[in-house]
Amino acid sequence: MRGMSLLLFIVLIVGAVVIWGISIYNRLVKKRNHVEDGWSGIDVQLKRRYDLIPNIVNVVKKYAEHEQSTLEKVINLRNAAQRSQSPGSQTPGQQSQDEQKLSQALSGLMIQVEAYPDLKANSNFIDLQQQLQKIEDDIQYARRYYNGAVREYNTAVQSFPSNFIANKYDFRAAEFFELENPKHAENPEVKL
Repeated sequence: MRGMSLLLFIVLIVGAVVIWGISIYNRLVKKRNHVEDGWSGIDVQLKRRYDLIPNIVNVVKKYAEHEQSTLEKVINLRNAAQRSQSPGSQTPGQQSQDEQKLSQALSGLMIQVEAYPDLKANSNFIDLQQQLQKIEDDIQYARRYYNGAVREYNTAVQSFPSNFIANKYDFRAAEFFELENPKHAENPEVKL
């Protein structure tokens, strides 16, 4: 009888450990999926911005012929960032560097627009500028969501005791998508 009780006790302990391990594994998968979902949100917003940039450049080009080098720089950075967005080509950290360069170039372009009152009054440009501002806001929202998901996931991957399951099943910490210089997160003030 005593042997049977001990065997039952061991089976219950092993069962509890297995259930505990499955529970942690499933929680890690759920958090990793939140990170992937967050990245897809950023990806969608970046594609929207990439699609809008040529329209802005074309409108500016009509008014600002001698700003050709700035316009080419914006388009080249947009194309480079768009190429690097293809699946598996870069990490979020590397992608954020490309996006930071593109944001700086766009900010520079918007500052140069100040010298062209006719352009600032153009309804197409105003509409495109408002769309760009909305997309930039959406990118920031998506970035905050993604970084929050990464924070929760990384905490689960690195915390005791879930780190045992994370290491065994190859759950790796995810990278944040952030701007290196906080000033680059600020939108330039453009007065219409």
